[in-house]
Amino acid sequence: MRIFLIRHGESLGNINEQAYRQFGDHNVPLTLWGYRQTLAAARAIAAYLFELPRPEIEQLDIWYSPYLRTRQSKDALVEVLPPHMVAAVREDYLLREQDFGLFTDIYDHAERKQKFPDEFEKWARLRSNSGKFYARPPDGESRADVAQRLRLFLQTVTHGDGNNDLVIVGHGVTNRAFEMNFLHHAVDWFERSDNPGNSDVTLIEGTRLQGYRSILLHKAGDRRAGEDELRDAYGSELTFTSKAET
Repeated sequence: MRIFLIRHGESLGNINEQAYRQFGDHNVPLTLWGYRQTLAAARAIAAYLFELPRPEIEQLDIWYSPYLRTRQSKDALVEVLPPHMVAAVREDYLLREQDFGLFTDIYDHAERKQKFPDEFEKWARLRSNSGKFYARPPDGESRADVAQRLRLFLQTVTHGDGNNDLVIVGHGVTNRAFEMNFLHHAVDWFERSDNPGNSDVTLIEGTRLQGYRSILLHKAGDRRAGEDELRDAYGSELTFTSKAET
């Protein structure tokens, strides 16, 4: 069994945090660069599969988060992957981004503290005493909460007799939570690990008898947003609109 974990491509929120306030976290679109990143990730997956001995090639079940940037990343994948490789394409709300509650759309710690001083101090104290994994933002989810729902998702995709390989298009925290659950990593692994980059592809492969391992199959090309792009961050020329969204 093979599992390809892909973080969504670069979004407007990755180059300008104000995009989260304008669109809402669930509706932040990819940039054109993020779309191109995901096309490259899809080509990397296809190239890897084509190099396998023919009897080993399985079809792919693609699962994706309902957020716009992950849906658009999924569309880019489907655009590149040969149709005969794709068995099913399914959305699952369990793959959604971590919910930060009162802190949603506010990424600056100083602003969080200014707007919600009591809640911020409690959250900061929890992070210090219990660790980032367990600290729950006010009215939001801790990373432990995300890991719990990803364990439910894991049960969904591994239940039954299906032999298809999996492609999971998610977010940084959700993809790490899936990897943690599947490979039975300790909490310390999650605390020490970093989120994958936009459109990075992590491959988990192996067997139940011999065990599984993960490798970074594809490191996406990155670029620093230029002044023109930051100034025009909400311009239509920067955003990608998939065929499914038109």
